[in-house]
Amino acid sequence: MSTLTRSIRIQLPAEFDCDDYRLYNPDLSGLSDRALAEHYAAFGAVEGRRANSLASRADFAALIPHNAEALEIGPFHNPLLRGRRTKYFDVLSREVLIERAASLDIHDSDVPDINFVSSTGDLTIVDKDFDFILSSHCLEHQPDLVTHLQNVERLLRPGGRYFLLVPDQRYCFDHFIAESTLAGVLAAYEERRTLHTLESVLEHRVLTTHNESHRHWAHDHGVYLEGYVARTRAALEEYRSAAGSYIDVHAWYFTPANARVVLSALRALELTQLEIERLYPTRMGANEFWLVLRK
Repeated sequence: MSTLTRSIRIQLPAEFDCDDYRLYNPDLSGLSDRALAEHYAAFGAVEGRRANSLASRADFAALIPHNAEALEIGPFHNPLLRGRRTKYFDVLSREVLIERAASLDIHDSDVPDINFVSSTGDLTIVDKDFDFILSSHCLEHQPDLVTHLQNVERLLRPGGRYFLLVPDQRYCFDHFIAESTLAGVLAAYEERRTLHTLESVLEHRVLTTHNESHRHWAHDHGVYLEGYVARTRAALEEYRSAAGSYIDVHAWYFTPANARVVLSALRALELTQLEIERLYPTRMGANEFWLVLRK
């Protein structure tokens, strides 16, 4: 269905399309449309089966028109958006990002000019609005998820969209950490957190495992609590030594299902004007799902 964001018309694929589901899953080709829909709801989404025209994260990002006024948050060395009217926001300058990429042995980096830099990730420094905002593996790092969404919506024009690529807790190094809850998100908002808690630092340093998504899909999640005493001791020392400065870890752990619940509840509670327009579940072998939130 075509929709309008001011003068920019875009077409978002359906989350589930019978023809695409049949095309990309030939073992189901003999089923009726109704049977296909029932199969996807009961099995297909959990199995990571492809059910729409999007083949990759690049296809998802390409839904944002090249001529749109867009903001990408946290592009690092490989931005997903390259439109002529695209701006970039990051916690580090371009020069520092280039140095960081080199320190990680990333030598084919393509770091863009960073138009807005805030060492604390403060989106309120951005002094213009946009039709589209995109972030990749950013949402889970926000100490206060609600305030982040509120800051994004203030930068979006009426009808504007926030495109998110979100790691799926089941298929990344967060596998052994419990899914986030609405209660946890609301507690962070009421406390107006700007730093990660000791709990988040401990979870990230002690409970994380390997980050090979194909292994997770094959039910090989690594060893739970391997070396946990030494890792706990090191995490406590890191937290204490930081003395109130920012430590970059994950605060939120989502699957498509609990992301739908939490984000829908925040909209119902009128804590954000952003509502889920599309949620494309995690594909087999991948470690992320894709969301479109509309203002």
